[in-house]
Amino acid sequence: MTQSITILVLLGASLVALLLVFFARREAREEREAARREADSVREEARNRLAEAKHREQESLDREKEVASDQRAAQQYARELEERAAVVVRDEKRLSADRGRLAGERAEALAAAAGLTPDEARRALTESIVADARADAEVELRRLEKRVQERAEERGREVLVEAMQRQAAAASAAHSTTWIDLPSEEMKGRIIGREGRNIRAFEALTGVTVIVEEGVNAVQLSCFDPERREIAEVMLSELIEDGRIQPQRVEAAYARAVAGARKRHRAAGLDALSEAKVTGVPEEVVDALGRLRLRTSYGQTVLAHLVEVAQLAADIATTVGADPDLARRAGLLHDIGKVFSHDRQGTHASLGARFALEHGEEPAVVNAIAAHHDEVAQETLEAVIVQVADAVSAARPGARNEDIEGYVHRMARLERLVAEHHGVTKALAMAAGREVRVIVEPDEIDDDGTRTLARTIAEHISKDFTFPGEIKVTVIRELRADAVAG
Repeated sequence: MTQSITILVLLGASLVALLLVFFARREAREEREAARREADSVREEARNRLAEAKHREQESLDREKEVASDQRAAQQYARELEERAAVVVRDEKRLSADRGRLAGERAEALAAAAGLTPDEARRALTESIVADARADAEVELRRLEKRVQERAEERGREVLVEAMQRQAAAASAAHSTTWIDLPSEEMKGRIIGREGRNIRAFEALTGVTVIVEEGVNAVQLSCFDPERREIAEVMLSELIEDGRIQPQRVEAAYARAVAGARKRHRAAGLDALSEAKVTGVPEEVVDALGRLRLRTSYGQTVLAHLVEVAQLAADIATTVGADPDLARRAGLLHDIGKVFSHDRQGTHASLGARFALEHGEEPAVVNAIAAHHDEVAQETLEAVIVQVADAVSAARPGARNEDIEGYVHRMARLERLVAEHHGVTKALAMAAGREVRVIVEPDEIDDDGTRTLARTIAEHISKDFTFPGEIKVTVIRELRADAVAG
């Protein structure tokens, strides 16, 4: 038994030894195979690099051949040019000699034909050549003048386009309505008041129609006059913020809104100066500029137009080599006379020039203001630039609206027509001209007179004022008596 176990152990050991030898040989064979593959990869990479190097070397040789060929071609071309130049010089010498010979022969022939001496024939020939040259020069001069004019026009268009691209201003058309948001629906009832007394007092004072609509948490102020509309906006905003609305508070808010107009003008004028980059302007001029924020020309806000003209004029002046600061200042002030044109005699250009002169503006600025509508001669390049910038701003698509201007003039004319009647203290065109409210002096018109005056005004409107639809005339006579207890 022991001998059998020994034999089995020996057999197992032999088997393990055989397995170890087998695995060792296989591992050695795999290592040899990996080494062989690695060597093959290295040899393949070396062959590829060698082929790439040969390819690059061939490309370099080809480029060298191309460069050498180009050099030879250039040298050949240079030699040909030299030969051609020599031929041209030789031909010019020959032609010059032939020209002199022909001129002499021509002079002799002319002398023989006309019975002139050679000197006389030469003078006649010279005069003929000079006359021909002068005619050719005149033709060439006209051609050059036309070309210069075309180039000047083209350059002018480029300058204007560049200036307009830098001033991509939005259209400034004014509207006749203003919306005011309300904090709640309940505020509509306060604005209207008991039996409409608050809204009646508001409209009677401001001449602005207050439109309250269902389902919209805002009220609309409608009036053709932007100054009235602004006062109404300031009033109503203050009343809404306070929350207590009644006729007496409406009157107080109206007085404060009117009193604060100058402060709003000053703020608007300072903003315009800052935007236009103009400094050193007196306070009176700042206030006048601010008043123009509520003036419109064909629907274009005048103050916005002035700022735009100032910027355009500065850009054009910079491009053409003029004084940009002078052009900017004159552009900002060129329409300032519109502040006074409704109550003073004269055009807005002449009024503005006089106003600028009175407040210390230099003569170049005064001339640019006076000359921007060709009422006087333009004395500086900057005056011409201001006129061009004014035309560009006014002609820009969307800048002006003829319909709005006509509407404003029609409403103003209606109010003037009504105000002509005896006893009328204020006439207010409301509801887009469909209603006229007439405030009369109670000491001059009694209660019966109000009915008569209403009919008289209605007949006057029907006769002298053209309008679509109907116009309602409302005459208001209110008598107040105040006393103070001491």
